[in-house]
Amino acid sequence: MSAKWLEWAKQIQAISQIGLAYSKDVYDLERYEMLRDLSLEIMSEYTDLHREKIRDLFANETGYATPKVDIRAVVFREGKLVLVREKLDGYWALPGGWADIGLSPSEVAVKEVKEEAGLEVKADRLLAVFDKKFHDHPESPYHVYKFFVLCTVTGGEIQGGLETSEAAFFGKEELPELSAERNTKAQLLTMFEMCEDPGRPVLLD
Repeated sequence: MSAKWLEWAKQIQAISQIGLAYSKDVYDLERYEMLRDLSLEIMSEYTDLHREKIRDLFANETGYATPKVDIRAVVFREGKLVLVREKLDGYWALPGGWADIGLSPSEVAVKEVKEEAGLEVKADRLLAVFDKKFHDHPESPYHVYKFFVLCTVTGGEIQGGLETSEAAFFGKEELPELSAERNTKAQLLTMFEMCEDPGRPVLLD
C-alpha cells in the first residue's frame, strides 16, 4: 500500500487539476493553484526530486484528472512467457507501456511486442485489469490501471528493441529478476495460471 502522504498529494493534485480545468471564478482559480502548489510541496518534502522536476512529472497535465493506463502484452509459446529486459533499469518485464492516443488496447499490445521483443502477434483477449495501488509495486506519483492482454505469436524473431536490450521466453520456475515498477512476480504467476485455465474470467482490480 502507498504511504499516506503520497495518497494525499495525489488527491490534492487531482482536485486542483479538475478545479483549474472547469472553474471560471478568478478567486477559485487562485485557490486551486494554491492546492496544486501544496501537492508539489508535499512531494518535494518526502522525495529527493527538485520542485520543478516534480511539477514536470506530476503536475503538468490539464483537464479532468484520470488514471494513466499501462498496457502489458502476455505472450506464451509452449508454456513459456515472453519477457523483455528494460534498458532503463536492467530488469525484466512483460512487453508494454503507456497507452497511446488513437490506439486501442489491443493495438498498443501488438505494437509494443513488435517494438520491444521483435515478435509479430495478434491480440486475443483481455486477461486482467489491475489497479496498481492494490499490488506490490513501488510507490508512484500516478494512479495507474494496468491492462494485461493475451496475444498469440504470428511471426517475427525474438530480439530486443530500442527500449529493451534483449527478449526471451521464461517458464514459471525460471523467472528472472523483475522490474517491479512494471510487473510483479505474483502478477506473472497469475498470467501462467490463466494460460493453463483458458476459461477463467477476466480479473478485476
